[in-house]
Amino acid sequence: METNGPLSAASAAAIIERLRTVPREAKRASLSPAAVAAITDTASAPALSPIVLAGVVRIIEFALLVAIGGAIHAVYTFPDEGLTWRYPIAIGVIALCSLFAFQAADIYQVQAFRGHEKQYMRLASAWSIVFLIVIGTSFFAKMGDQFSRVWLGSFYVFGLLGLVAFRKALNIVVRRWTEQGRLTLRTVVVGGGEAGASVIDSLKRQKNLGIQIIGLFDDRGDARTGNECAGQRKLGSVDDLVEFARRTRVDLVIFSLPISAEGRILQMLKKLWVLPVDIRLAAHANKLQFRPRSYSYIGKVPVIDVFDRPIADWDVVMKWLFDKIIGTLALLAAAPLMLLVAIAIKLDSRGPVFFRQKRYGFNNDLIEVFKFRSMRVEAADATASKLVTKDDPRVTRVGRFIRKTSLDELPQFINVVFKGNLSIVGPRPHAVNAKAETRRYDEAVDGYFARHRVKPGITGWAQVNGWRGETDTQDKIQKRVEHDLYYIENWSVLFDLYICAITPLALLKAENAY
Repeated sequence: METNGPLSAASAAAIIERLRTVPREAKRASLSPAAVAAITDTASAPALSPIVLAGVVRIIEFALLVAIGGAIHAVYTFPDEGLTWRYPIAIGVIALCSLFAFQAADIYQVQAFRGHEKQYMRLASAWSIVFLIVIGTSFFAKMGDQFSRVWLGSFYVFGLLGLVAFRKALNIVVRRWTEQGRLTLRTVVVGGGEAGASVIDSLKRQKNLGIQIIGLFDDRGDARTGNECAGQRKLGSVDDLVEFARRTRVDLVIFSLPISAEGRILQMLKKLWVLPVDIRLAAHANKLQFRPRSYSYIGKVPVIDVFDRPIADWDVVMKWLFDKIIGTLALLAAAPLMLLVAIAIKLDSRGPVFFRQKRYGFNNDLIEVFKFRSMRVEAADATASKLVTKDDPRVTRVGRFIRKTSLDELPQFINVVFKGNLSIVGPRPHAVNAKAETRRYDEAVDGYFARHRVKPGITGWAQVNGWRGETDTQDKIQKRVEHDLYYIENWSVLFDLYICAITPLALLKAENAY
């Protein structure tokens, strides 16, 4: 904005206040042009877990075989023999044995789903072996005359055709997902030089590994390691990697540094453990040898597991189902109460019923959280630059009650069910400018952002242990973060159910909620 003269004191104060209340996450760290180009050039569609995909394929193939066997039975044998348990049991046994046979044939790998011709030969062989075992078993058990040979032969032929057709369709879908990068591990290598080149070359030589190397980061200067390693451009330091992983999807971080560089590795891990990624230490270049059980493998590259992404693979599915099912039921049950709260808010003060606030979500992304408005409109503080205190004059009469009883949080079930950026249970999302005393939370607590490795929640382990409400001191936010990290490391569905069950009891002890 242009001005014809010096700013007035009031105008200057207003500008300073606006700058002070800008969400801190908006002031993101700058990245090198190479890092920005890497983000632009590599697709980062949402990832699909190969483990979950393989599990879903197993379920579909089991259901497909049951449907084919049942359809043939309904058309050919049921009209003559009527209802009998022999065929349903036989269909279930054949379908289940087929899954074990396909597993033994190693065709439940993503590489097989991509359409290698060998998978069809292995599938046909495994399917044939299952029927040979079934025929042999029925012969020696003298049960051959109890099953129709036409049904058995038809089940074999149509079952094989159905399986091949499904695998062909799966091949088309998986190839598309692979092109989109949804079935590849987007990987970053930390550490250049000969060790880094060795790791990168080893991964590149292995075809169909599902690894996409998207960047190389190294704290050492270009003068020592160069700005390139094995064809990979150096994108920045480990500090830059933290920002890089918040702007684009990173699934795996591999340290190529030798174990002898323990001090450097620990410093880097302290920075990176706040990210929701798997972290591995490449072991193939290290002279120190461990027992084989100490290693896991990425293809043929031995690695030592350092950190695992919390809540991964099937855990993500279970967490998602828990949120959607329980969240929907809770939203339906709370709808009459929410209506009454909305009416009370409208009668008590002017302004909207809902209040939307920017808060930190998964991987430090900013999300918009719904709440019932508990403050006067003119005093609303969207960035929480000033915490609500006891007898805060900004809070309305109805607002004081709904904050005390946590009824103001009920609209967050909308976030859970419809937006999907909140869970029912998880670390509570904090406003972007929330402070403990005079320091922002991430400045007051070392490793604060590690609590953002999972999706935030409406209630959490910290809240049911009394660490809810005002966090005006460093000790309070420290305790809250400690409980959040304990929850992340020990998550289970039963743990979520337990927290949900004791949340109403915790709400009765609301000393710190104003």
